Amino acid sequence: MSSETHQPQLKSRALKFVIAIGIVSLFADWAYEGARSITGPYLAVLGASGALVGFIAGFGELLGYGLRIVSGKLSERTHQFWPMTLFGYTMQMTAVPLLAWAPNWQIAGLLIIAERIGKAIRNPPRDVMLSHAAKQVGLGFGFGLHEALDQFGALLGPIVVAVMIARHHGDYRVAFASLLVPAILTVILIFTARLLYPKPQDLEASGVPDVHAGGLPQIFWIYLVGAALVAAGFADFSLMAFHFEKAAIIPKTWVPLFYSVAMAVSGVGSLVFGRFFDRAGIWILVPLTLISAASAPLVFLGGFWLALIGSALWGLGMGVHESIIPAAVATMVPRQRRPSAYGTFTAAFGVAWFIGSMIIGKLYDVSLSALIAFSVAAQLLAIPIFITVRHRAKTNQS
Repeated sequence: MSSETHQPQLKSRALKFVIAIGIVSLFADWAYEGARSITGPYLAVLGASGALVGFIAGFGELLGYGLRIVSGKLSERTHQFWPMTLFGYTMQMTAVPLLAWAPNWQIAGLLIIAERIGKAIRNPPRDVMLSHAAKQVGLGFGFGLHEALDQFGALLGPIVVAVMIARHHGDYRVAFASLLVPAILTVILIFTARLLYPKPQDLEASGVPDVHAGGLPQIFWIYLVGAALVAAGFADFSLMAFHFEKAAIIPKTWVPLFYSVAMAVSGVGSLVFGRFFDRAGIWILVPLTLISAASAPLVFLGGFWLALIGSALWGLGMGVHESIIPAAVATMVPRQRRPSAYGTFTAAFGVAWFIGSMIIGKLYDVSLSALIAFSVAAQLLAIPIFITVRHRAKTNQS
């Protein structure tokens, strides 16, 4: 078969793989984002304080990102991407519906953290497999399309949860139990994808072999600093939902709907701006970071409508975290180092998120103005770093 004939077929198969993994993520997000939309008020009902909510959310993110350095390096060493992906999804989808039977905030907190650990195990190997396919269709578009499908599930899940809460008179446990259905479908679909695409690395045309360098390039580390600042200043939705409940800004049944709006904006934004990333590069992170930084003052100081706008801007920031930021990593490192690069990058991202969540949670109990100042300042400090990365990338290409 000629290369002219093979290339379109390879691109078509790569696109189908992106869509397949996107559908898996759709149902996974239906389950775990549906749960995350109400974990804040659920923990509050079980007796947790604002600081505890911030700690549980932040520690979950710490493990959810920090452990990725282990799964990334392990998948790079063994090249066994699928086993870790399958195990991680299974663990994550087991923890979510079990929240329905949590007797206290301590057990609920452990399950929330277990869900994050499952995601930590499966994300680096999955993202590497996704990057091989995305190289064929455009990194920004590939990751953006995956994120759009992902966020459609994140939109659907909280809506279903809101309906369940409304129909069952505010019973969070019934809402969590309903997430067993998408959790089971997720596990079935990811095992099906494994059977259909046993070697996703074959989807990326080899071209000129990459050099297996001893270390990751300097531009990667500079970029990591900027991404870490963004993570540190980004409030977790669990704390936002806790604030909505405590301050009585919106009715209880509206909390997951606000999350659905955020996820809808996240999905559309990741697809649209993913295309911009393919055309114009990393500079797109500059205006997106500015927009995302505006979410904190709107959410924590505003009433119903300002909080809704703030939630939408928060969702746009989340879409950037999940699509454009990881897509950029694949442009900076050799193919063979991609697994450990993703693991290292997301581990540092998670440590920064944990530290930021702890600070933001503590500041919530002290001063909303201080919370907002910290959140906005941390994200704005990332902008000159992204500009530096852009200049270095252009210099390296010239």
